[in-house]
Amino acid sequence: MEPDKTIERLQTEMWDRTIPPLETLTTLEMLKVMNAGDQTVPLLVKEHLSEIAAAVDAISERLSQGGRMFYVGAGTSGRLGVLDAAECPPTFNTDPSMVQAIMAGGPDALVHAVEGAEDSMESGQQQIRLAGVQSRDVVVGLSASGRTPFVIGALKEGRLRGACTISVSANDEPEVKHLSDIVIAVPTGPEVIMGSTRLKAGTATKLVLNMLTTGAMVRLGKTFRNLMVDLKATNYKLIDRSRRIVMLALTVDYNEASRLLALCDEEVKTAIAVGLLGIDPSAARALLDRHHGALGDVVTGTETISGGR
Repeated sequence: MEPDKTIERLQTEMWDRTIPPLETLTTLEMLKVMNAGDQTVPLLVKEHLSEIAAAVDAISERLSQGGRMFYVGAGTSGRLGVLDAAECPPTFNTDPSMVQAIMAGGPDALVHAVEGAEDSMESGQQQIRLAGVQSRDVVVGLSASGRTPFVIGALKEGRLRGACTISVSANDEPEVKHLSDIVIAVPTGPEVIMGSTRLKAGTATKLVLNMLTTGAMVRLGKTFRNLMVDLKATNYKLIDRSRRIVMLALTVDYNEASRLLALCDEEVKTAIAVGLLGIDPSAARALLDRHHGALGDVVTGTETISGGR
């Protein structure tokens, strides 16, 4: 097999000869080298906040219209997409269909390497077809190299179907660029271990994904005064958190927060609206529906009306 000359030009596949051989260092010295490299990642992401902001706005606009968001990736990038999608329902009480992840190789690839799965462009296209992607949806391709065939196929099919396409990669001038409406390319450079993109490239991807979903959910009214008011209390920790959120939003004690939540069927937003506005739960739900679930708009609108009297 002839060597792939394009790989030699990928920053994530380069060998950083300035790094001393890790095996010759003490454990502390080795970790200092890794940590020094890691510290560069947030600053690199900072340089691409404009593109990330454009992506957040595009995602939130389509989700507000009933669209869906699909992360598509392989290896570390794909697993990070699965993680981010899985955390949206408990954090923001979203329907699991709103933010989904498609992993090259399927669920088995989460815990085991599925060799060759990422090399099929046709498989990426097929997964987008099977998902029934439409023009109001968003396809986010995740590829450290920016040239993964599975991701290229998914973006290509998403674009054919009129979906908004976004790519997240760790190399300059990624191949996915020409299939992406919005390109987020954070060039993290050579890894401390050549080609191990689970390191700096993975960290950059995680930081970007944090911003994409968190930013979109804020725009969709899933937070109020930086409180997680749309969480789904599915375990003891989250039940306790829901009470503390109501306490902070209303400046009440634990018992009063518990009473309001019980009155409102454990709905945090409803309980806060009831406490702030002095209305019953059904009226609070009606106001929230009218304002598409945005508690801040409910409160601001009521205050504006009151101030005008």
